[in-house]
Amino acid sequence: MDILADDRTKQLKAFDDTKAGVKGIVDAAAAGGVVDIPNIFIRPPDEDLELSTTSLQVPAIDLRGVGDKGSLRRQNIVNEIKHASEKWGFFQVVNHEIPTKVLEDMMKGARGFHEQDAELKKYYYSRDPERMVKFNTNYDFYMSRTADWRDTLIVDMLNTYHLDPQHLPSVCRESTVDYLNHVLKFVDTLFELLSEALGLQPNYLKQLECEKGKSLACHYYPPCPKLDKTLTVNKHTDASFVTLLLQDEIGGLQVLHQNQWANVDPIPNALVVNIGDLLQIISNDKFKSVIHRAVGNVTQTRTSVACFFHGVATPPKTYGPIEKLITKESPQIYREFTVKDYMMEFYSRGLDDKSGLNYVRM
Repeated sequence: MDILADDRTKQLKAFDDTKAGVKGIVDAAAAGGVVDIPNIFIRPPDEDLELSTTSLQVPAIDLRGVGDKGSLRRQNIVNEIKHASEKWGFFQVVNHEIPTKVLEDMMKGARGFHEQDAELKKYYYSRDPERMVKFNTNYDFYMSRTADWRDTLIVDMLNTYHLDPQHLPSVCRESTVDYLNHVLKFVDTLFELLSEALGLQPNYLKQLECEKGKSLACHYYPPCPKLDKTLTVNKHTDASFVTLLLQDEIGGLQVLHQNQWANVDPIPNALVVNIGDLLQIISNDKFKSVIHRAVGNVTQTRTSVACFFHGVATPPKTYGPIEKLITKESPQIYREFTVKDYMMEFYSRGLDDKSGLNYVRM
């Protein structure tokens, strides 16, 4: 190992050993009033964080009337989702019938966990892949070229489909259980709409159990004084069928669209939906999993809650491009895979490495 790499490893370990996360850096600097960003968070000078920003907006889709199956209104919603999934890979939904209080309580719970006494949080600080509920800074902390300016509480239900609420931190236990219950009802409707948008029967994706394995990530992004030097989430695509994101009013999520960054401006009570790698694969590239990232805020703390739906990991289940979507004009692009293998490959590399789609491309 060269001297620079050795020094970086020591810096990473020293930070990790505090079990205080990025918020610990900000808290320690509070008395002096200046936050000194450690070198492990500074991106290399040759990396362009800018790119141009477009004024185009990710589509927003009103789901009011979606329950009236067979109606013109529902067909219009399906058409909007089809267009957004093919052209953007992202859309926001309103009138999804998850109560405002449930959304607000989830955000309060997530923020409450990260802002509680540091000693209480340390109990959950872990990088053990077998631990269902854990808190840390960047899952890829030791693999990425540069660390991202964020802390995360993770609820990993990829392999264990039952969540015992007693494993959750008390400060966000009730709100998390309530939110997950509502999200699981909504995602059934979402997979119906996505199935229809692919020209399939409404229950097609549900029968594939695309919603079964899941993980919840409660992200916390403290204020960052050097936005030109670091990111809160580096550019990547998601290793999921779909991801549902609840974001606060601060904003910072950006989607790469036509080689420009498009801001996903917060809409009150909306959920952001993005197509993940696994849905792009089984749709044979009909739907797109697109690159996205998050930028920080100089003065304000941002919170977001992402729910990733990965499908069946255990026991291993084979997925592959849907036969009906393979034609002479659209020949098969990807080979079959298991979610377990795909996720192992995803977690073996840094978030900022190349898309995992290459792993199963024929």
